[in-house]
Amino acid sequence: MEAVNKPLIVHLIYALSTGGMENGLVNIINRIPTGRYRHTIICLTKASDFAQRITAADVEIIELDKREGHDLRCYWRLRKLIRKLQPDIVHSRNLAALEAQLSTLGISGIKRVHGEHGREIFDVDGSNWRYLLLRKFMRFFMRHYVAVSRDLASWLVSSVGVGQEKITQIYNGVDNRRFAPQNVKPLALLPKPWHELDGMLVIGTVGRLTPVKDQQILLYVMAYLRQASPDLFKRARLIVVGDGPLRAELDQTVKQMQLQSVVWLAGDREDVPSLLQVMDIFVLPSLGEGISNTVLEAMASGLPVVATAVGGNVELVEEGVSGSLVPTGDVQALSNAVLALLENDGERARQGDNARQRVCRDFDWNSTMAAYLDVYDTLLVEPV
Repeated sequence: MEAVNKPLIVHLIYALSTGGMENGLVNIINRIPTGRYRHTIICLTKASDFAQRITAADVEIIELDKREGHDLRCYWRLRKLIRKLQPDIVHSRNLAALEAQLSTLGISGIKRVHGEHGREIFDVDGSNWRYLLLRKFMRFFMRHYVAVSRDLASWLVSSVGVGQEKITQIYNGVDNRRFAPQNVKPLALLPKPWHELDGMLVIGTVGRLTPVKDQQILLYVMAYLRQASPDLFKRARLIVVGDGPLRAELDQTVKQMQLQSVVWLAGDREDVPSLLQVMDIFVLPSLGEGISNTVLEAMASGLPVVATAVGGNVELVEEGVSGSLVPTGDVQALSNAVLALLENDGERARQGDNARQRVCRDFDWNSTMAAYLDVYDTLLVEPV
């Protein structure tokens, strides 16, 4: 099939930068067989260097430089662009892109798909009435929905009023070979003062530094360890991988709590698989989640996971089997769960092995890609 005749999917997102949703989009585009679809990514705002992770050929990336708030000129430019591109499918992801789908209304020949990948701090439980009103209005124009967790799929039915038949629940995948336990930990990646520490135990997390991820609570966990178990605290270290708007605030808190010697804010990294190898426990203290790629990657790396009992986390982490689930914002509960694993080498190993087995059995990017292809292929043969 000639390239120009391949069906075109426009992927409509807020920005193409480091994040779980963006990582999933890139993995799906890279894995869809050549010759099946053309892809254009429209970023309402910007695309960062993260776009370089796209290896599929001829993927066009368009930036609209949207201003904050309701930028009507941006939506008008988007409408003109959609008319020019004449896509077969427009696939929006998350709330900002759903609103932008308003620009596609009235343009014939488009099959609209919307993906729910998780929520931000301003609407953690999905109950904001303004956003619900928009979602309920837009459901009349969406051909299909993709939800990355059973929790989000259930919410689309119960709160938004989407028919169950219009929803496909597709878990994110993980590259089980790229994220796999290694025999030797790459300790040279760690700060030099840590290299000579005997019996070091590393607590780690990976994610964008935003309020919804609540990485700050991990600093309070370290402060609790200092008081509750001084001997373990001497061996414990915390790695926070990621960057974002809360970086400066986290750095300031580390200094205020005098944790500089035991906490490393590593920033954005290209060597996340290797950094996961130096960790002994992975912690995700989010206030809300869809399906966390970082949890899946940690599990694939053979790590026990301590996570908050929100969203899709409860679908990934099995209490006492592959990790622990704790309430959001509960320093005591989180500290107790981390401390229990730090104190028990055998339990860390057992839960880490269980986590690895679960991911290898149930989560794979090729299966995820095939599920998305099935959605696209089915829509393509439906009448407009």
